[in-house]
Amino acid sequence: DPQQTELATASKRKLRRFIVIDEVVDKLYGSKVREYFEQNNVQHKILALPTTEETKSMDLVLNILHEVQSFSLDRRTEPIIAIGGGVCLDIVGLAASLYRRRTPYIRVPTTLLSYVDASVGAKNGVNFLQCKNKLGGYTPPVASFLDRSFLQSIPRRHISNGLGEILKMALMKHKGLFDLLKNHGKYLLDTKFQSCNSFAHHGDAALQTTRIAIETMLEELAPNLWEDDLDRLVDFGHLISPELEMRVLPSLMHGEAVNIDMAFMTYVAHARGLLAAEDREQILQCMRGLELPVWHSGCSWALIQRALRERLKHSGGQLRMPLPTGLGVADIFNDTSEETLERAYELWVKD
Repeated sequence: DPQQTELATASKRKLRRFIVIDEVVDKLYGSKVREYFEQNNVQHKILALPTTEETKSMDLVLNILHEVQSFSLDRRTEPIIAIGGGVCLDIVGLAASLYRRRTPYIRVPTTLLSYVDASVGAKNGVNFLQCKNKLGGYTPPVASFLDRSFLQSIPRRHISNGLGEILKMALMKHKGLFDLLKNHGKYLLDTKFQSCNSFAHHGDAALQTTRIAIETMLEELAPNLWEDDLDRLVDFGHLISPELEMRVLPSLMHGEAVNIDMAFMTYVAHARGLLAAEDREQILQCMRGLELPVWHSGCSWALIQRALRERLKHSGGQLRMPLPTGLGVADIFNDTSEETLERAYELWVKD
């Protein structure tokens, strides 16, 4: 906003910023972040915290808010900046939404998962009573700054983890994105989504993949930012995975749990006659190529039943089950019988 820029640069008051950064990211990039603020003559406070699923709680939110209060932050002109993965962005988003009812915040994702998922949309939250994101709200950031160079330093498993959420959008909405993942998955894992001129035959697969994933996510989220409509294709992979992820912490990462859910739902789609056997095998082959798990021993039939009962409670008494009906096309179904689910589960376990 030119008017805001003019106000900021014309002001006699020194620019001030409060930054929350994941402690691992701080070890890798903290010196560069501090140097940036020092060179731009910005008074700043950097709070480095352990932001994991295990620490994603109201206690950490309150810890942040104590520090924000000490910094005497001006909620109108001094946005809080969150630098880290999805957990960090979620926690800071909730803290910002609570401080003086709503303080602006900026998201800077540093993992592939947060780059294509947590950076987009309005949701924030923390875990509560062993339930994932049970406390939270809808407060969009004033901006998300996306920089793929952060991805160079994350482990290969974290790249694979992010690919789970990208595959979700491919299966629901975009055959071209599915083809990109199928044909360039190993290359994207090997290069950690950096744009490499020396691999011309891959084109700029990293840029194409992330751009399409974010654009398709925005298409789904933007018209329904506050989830007034509960029929959401982006819920694919998120019916069983919240229960599974919290039950087996910390053995599964979020994108891995989502992929296990998607693998099961692919069998459900096939059992219902929505998906050809050939398409089912293509999807599973793609998942394996992206080094994602397609099954977990913790995903028992009892857990699936419990997760779907929980789903019914929070989705207006209907399952609203997104299922692929081909590669890159999908629909939402409310009439999947328990018999079909059980048949799909038995075949999934057998395979």
